[in-house]
Amino acid sequence: MYHMTTTMEQKESTKETQRYYEAVGRRKTSVARVRLYPAGKNSFTVNDKTLEEYFPYESTRVKATEVLVKKNLPQKFTVAARVKGGGIASQAEALRHGIARALLKYDESLRPDLKKSGYLTRDMRMKERRKFGLKKARKAAQWSKR
Repeated sequence: MYHMTTTMEQKESTKETQRYYEAVGRRKTSVARVRLYPAGKNSFTVNDKTLEEYFPYESTRVKATEVLVKKNLPQKFTVAARVKGGGIASQAEALRHGIARALLKYDESLRPDLKKSGYLTRDMRMKERRKFGLKKARKAAQWSKR
C-alpha cells in the first residue's frame, strides 16, 4: 500500500500543468466554455473537432476567429472550446465572446480596444416567450366581429 502511494505522488509531481485562461461566452441559448493556451501558432479545437470540421461554413469560421485575427497580438494561442445549445451561427458568436473574455484575463490592457470593437458585449437578443391565450409570442387567433 505504501509503495503504491509513493508512485502516484511521483506521477503527480512529474505531471506538467499547462497554464490557460478560461472564460464563458454566450449568445441566445448557446454557451461556449473557452480555454486559451499560449502557443506557437493559432489553432482551434471545438468539441474535440477542428474548426473546419465543426464550422463547415467560412462565414461562421471568420466570425468565431475574428477576435484573434483582427487584434494583432504578439502571442499566439491554442483555443480549446466546448460549445452547446443554439445553432451554428449562434455558437460561433458565443465562441467569439468567450475568446474575447479569456483575452481579458490574459491581458487587461486589451479591454478598451475589445470593448470599442464590441466583442465584450453579450448579445442578449433571445426568442420571446409564448404567452397564454396566443398561438405564438405575439400571434393571436384571427378576430371576428360577428
